[in-house]
Amino acid sequence: MPLKTLILSIGLIMASLSAVADQAKNPNILLIMVDDMGFSDIGTYGSEVKTPNLDNLAKEGMRFNQFRNTSKCNTTRASLMTGQFPQKVGMGASRGSYQNSVTFGELLQSVGYKTLMVGKHHSSDNPYDMGFDHYWGMRDGAANHFNPGYQRDGEAFPAHKRQNIRHFCFDTKCVQPFTPPKKTYYSTDTFTDWTIELLERHEKSDDEQPFFMYLSYTAPHDPIQAWPKDIAKYEGVYDVGYEAIAKARYERQLELGIISKDTHKRSKAMFQSWNDLGDKERKDQIRVMQVYGAMIDNLDQNVGRVLAHLKDTGEVDNTLIIFLSDNGASAQALDIGDGEIGAIDRWSSIGGHWANVSNVPFKAYKTDSFEGGVATPFIVNWPGVVKSGGPVNQTSSHLVDILATFIDITGASYPKVFQGEKVGTLDGMSLLSAFKNGTVQREIPVFNQWASGKSVVDGNWKLVVHESKKKQNNDQLWSFATGQWELYDLSKDRTETNNLASSHPEKLAELIAQYDAWWKTVESGIVHLEEPF
Repeated sequence: MPLKTLILSIGLIMASLSAVADQAKNPNILLIMVDDMGFSDIGTYGSEVKTPNLDNLAKEGMRFNQFRNTSKCNTTRASLMTGQFPQKVGMGASRGSYQNSVTFGELLQSVGYKTLMVGKHHSSDNPYDMGFDHYWGMRDGAANHFNPGYQRDGEAFPAHKRQNIRHFCFDTKCVQPFTPPKKTYYSTDTFTDWTIELLERHEKSDDEQPFFMYLSYTAPHDPIQAWPKDIAKYEGVYDVGYEAIAKARYERQLELGIISKDTHKRSKAMFQSWNDLGDKERKDQIRVMQVYGAMIDNLDQNVGRVLAHLKDTGEVDNTLIIFLSDNGASAQALDIGDGEIGAIDRWSSIGGHWANVSNVPFKAYKTDSFEGGVATPFIVNWPGVVKSGGPVNQTSSHLVDILATFIDITGASYPKVFQGEKVGTLDGMSLLSAFKNGTVQREIPVFNQWASGKSVVDGNWKLVVHESKKKQNNDQLWSFATGQWELYDLSKDRTETNNLASSHPEKLAELIAQYDAWWKTVESGIVHLEEPF
């Protein structure tokens, strides 16, 4: 072999070995997403619910207060997985197949990660075919938390939404329905069991390989169901009613520094007067929130189980942990079955009154583009990188930033073509500098559209509209819906209380034009559905 060729070959080998070594230094990544949980629903964001594990994760890491999702389950997951707005990947409304995209599973596989996913996915695709070495979970949306399948011997008939039995997948095998053999099944507990089992398998096979675990819980999405022992913890807590709980949460948020009284004036209450409720209705509403609080309590317990496993295996110090919710709390009001609220044979939801409390200090709910629909708790913990105990990070950030951040961290290459299909450009920015240094300025806008809601956030300005006024329970719930474009200065008014559309017509026109231009580029990816939740 000529000397020049030999030198070149040695150089290529050394470069390859260097790349492998760099990948080996990459952190493990644990991404935890919860379902339909409001901005104020965990302790470190103001709640009375006991969430010590999440609170400690935030205390030793970093909290964001301007992280946004897409206001809806399936669209959020599409943006999270692909780093693109959901309309671009064919998931603007449909729950079909992803297109023109590469997922974070596929990218992280390319740089040597063991990719694992457990829980809810919400499309017709099997994540096992989307870059995950293992996927165990519910391919679809919501299901009964105690039994997503057929009735088992000796138990009450499981309540199902429109008797829609969901698909579950276990790697290549997908089943419909999935009827758990053991009556100890509870989605949050079981998804945690599966998570730990997959991590243990990975540790036995190749402990030096970094892992990516995407843990997607379905709680506290309806049906609100919880173990009696967890429900009992909140006996009497919610007897004081909507206003007292909302006020206490708001004041706690101010104390914690999550919000500022200068920019977060609490939005107008959208719930009934507690005193106007009859005795039975008040009793039911107390029970609803007891169960909902118990679900979040149980979520925290299970997050604690995963964290304990990472500590026991010595992985926690080399693991980036991210926690968030897919949208704000839901105002949907369902009541199916005749069992007790919280039991296997009752499908209940929290409804708009408690959802307004969950989303304090913001207005609106899941599916809306106002902050109550899109603002989520966002916790980042990464020992040695993210400084603990720092101020709340106010970076304007979004789901589309997650994939860009993973690329920045791991050195993965984002392709223009993947598996023979053109891939859309990334819509996000890396948050790595924010993780390391605190709040950074966003230079690119964020767009949103779902059902009647539309918005664009560009710098401190937000353009938003709710096009049609809904009616559910009573009109007070939807009193924010004007049907007209509204304009807010988020640097002074995060809670969208002072509409500046009439006083800043040039800015209004500029952002409308910006939204319309974006919409023209993505409209072909929309498949409209009748049912908005």
